[in-house]
Amino acid sequence: MKEQLDTFLEHLAFNDNASVHTVRAYESDISQFLLFLAESAGVRRSELTAGDFSLSQIRAFLADLHKRGNSRSSAGRKLAAIRAFGRHLRREGELEGDPAALVGTPRQDHHLPAHLGEAEMNRLLEMPDVTRPLGRRDRAILELFYASGLRLSELVGLDIDDVNLASRTVRVLGKGRKERLVPFNRSTEEAVRAWLKDWEALTLEEVQRLALRASAAGTAARRLPVGKGPQRVSRKPAAGTARSGRGRGDALFLNYQGRRLSTRSVDRLVRKYVAQCSTRFGISPHALRHSFATHLLERGADLRAIQELLGHARLSTTQRYTHVNASQLIDAYRKAHPKA
Repeated sequence: MKEQLDTFLEHLAFNDNASVHTVRAYESDISQFLLFLAESAGVRRSELTAGDFSLSQIRAFLADLHKRGNSRSSAGRKLAAIRAFGRHLRREGELEGDPAALVGTPRQDHHLPAHLGEAEMNRLLEMPDVTRPLGRRDRAILELFYASGLRLSELVGLDIDDVNLASRTVRVLGKGRKERLVPFNRSTEEAVRAWLKDWEALTLEEVQRLALRASAAGTAARRLPVGKGPQRVSRKPAAGTARSGRGRGDALFLNYQGRRLSTRSVDRLVRKYVAQCSTRFGISPHALRHSFATHLLERGADLRAIQELLGHARLSTTQRYTHVNASQLIDAYRKAHPKA
């Protein structure tokens, strides 16, 4: 079973183009299931066979998850991983049937994600101090989040050449490595243009610092006796460091050291600005994505168009991001009902 799991994960990565995060999640969920099977059978994981992959054991695993307090969404995700692994075993001739397909998916709890209203969103966009370079960068990040509804990973993965300021569009590499073009507005264009001036200065300063550091290291190396210390000094920029000039591979959003911003850094700065202008809790970069979809829907955008903008494979996913508030229901009733 361990060898089959390794083969399955390779298939996910190279044949299905699954992301590193997806492969890691599948490995974690299936490994947890295999550990449960081994404990139930009283054997080691290395001794498991395809015969242990049975309908009764899958149901027992889900019952154990419920007993441990796992949410329905978590149990559903683990079941999806087990089903995919079961299809792999059947495809490899290890299983005759597909026992995982006979297990019903746990009914999901539908919770409306946190989001900001239009007035709250406008206040948030005004929070960064645009008199400072990093403040102008933060304004561009918030503007782009709200204007295009990007995922956090999509935003930090943007390079300079992904943004077309003339047409006000951004090329995004989404889930499943699918590319899509997403438009943005004029205020976002202005914010990005302002940040790009600082981008040039920041990358130039970083290259100069690297050159000085390499020069100092080279001088120190020449002073050392033969056979001691570094014999060769690399003058190439460090990995992940932006280069001077704009080109492919240059990150759009950088930290103060001239390196690509991490997802954790962007999450932290979004929460910081929300805390400064609002009493709302749970507002993350993903909540800005939900705000984007909600405001489009409230102003009459077609759900199918919103699906394309968000990069969802299924319309049902988009429907979970959107909701209709009470005032919208009342307005719709008054407009549509003959005796309203």
